[in-house]
Amino acid sequence: MIITMNHLFVASEYEAQFEERFLKRASTIDHVPGFLLNQVLRPTQAGEPYVVLTLWESQAAFENWLQSAAFRQAHNPKLPQEAYLAPNRVDLHEVIASRFSPTFNLQETEIKG
Repeated sequence: MIITMNHLFVASEYEAQFEERFLKRASTIDHVPGFLLNQVLRPTQAGEPYVVLTLWESQAAFENWLQSAAFRQAHNPKLPQEAYLAPNRVDLHEVIASRFSPTFNLQETEIKG
């Protein structure tokens, strides 16, 4: 498994639009081959980036997503350039271990804004 971490520095006046875009477009990735999980992390401190975590079956599945029509659809229309304070940075890591509490059910976890 591969996890991607996309670090995005979003200008404060665009944060609500940025979050809304992820809430509305979430289903565009759901049926992409190799997709397993997507989480958008809001920074808890000013000046820190949002982090978009995506878990894939393989690096090839992630690379196929980047070339897909679903990717283009999910990223259009784009926010204006001034919405971002710096270029994004994408990190890829291979998952070597993963643990969950026996009582944790991601499908039932309520995300609170």
